[in-house]
Amino acid sequence: MSRTAVCAAAHEAVAGIADGATILVGGFGMAGMPTTLIDAIIEQGAAELTIVSNNAGNGDTGLAALLAAGRVAKVICSFPRQADSYVFDRLYRDGMVDLEVVPQGNLAERIRAAGAGIGAFFCPTGVGTPLASGKEIRTIDGRDYVLEYPIRGDVALIAAHLADRAGNLLYRKTARNFGPVMATAATLTVVEVSRVVETGGIDPETVVTPGIFVDRILDLSSIPAARTEAAS
Repeated sequence: MSRTAVCAAAHEAVAGIADGATILVGGFGMAGMPTTLIDAIIEQGAAELTIVSNNAGNGDTGLAALLAAGRVAKVICSFPRQADSYVFDRLYRDGMVDLEVVPQGNLAERIRAAGAGIGAFFCPTGVGTPLASGKEIRTIDGRDYVLEYPIRGDVALIAAHLADRAGNLLYRKTARNFGPVMATAATLTVVEVSRVVETGGIDPETVVTPGIFVDRILDLSSIPAARTEAAS
């Protein structure tokens, strides 16, 4: 029997997420951003969150909406500033949110390391910059490397294209981005998908994230508002 729960509503998918949780949020900008799950977190009320994502929000939706609601204490990301990151910019300048900048490759590898059970790793990226301040530096074969530690999540919120009832996931193009590594690195993985099919309805050769890593699925096709929004 599958351990993955297919949730009938968004509030069920995010139930039990606690104040102070570290949440891994998939998305490269808005590509693959689990906006329905993020909106559900806003309604659910969890606060003092640490958000780990590629960037710090776009416009007024998704992560930006969560930030604007005052629910985020810290952001760990690679690109905190861009043309439409005005919500984060304001909060950061006002001292309302903390920031840890992590080079994008390091971010992906630190999350992957958590999922793979790796205790730490040495990486050359960031050596000689403020990002390596206070970290162990080791010379290996004549090159300096900085010691990096895994980033684990209490929760991962990701978006995929299809899921089957066993939790196997198929992503669509660049919306895949951080989803696969985040799914492995969290205690609770929650996924919003365009559609849920029966187990076996996804060709095993195309499965990217096996269902063993997925705890809850929100089927957007079963939510009228989500269907309307997707169509627009």
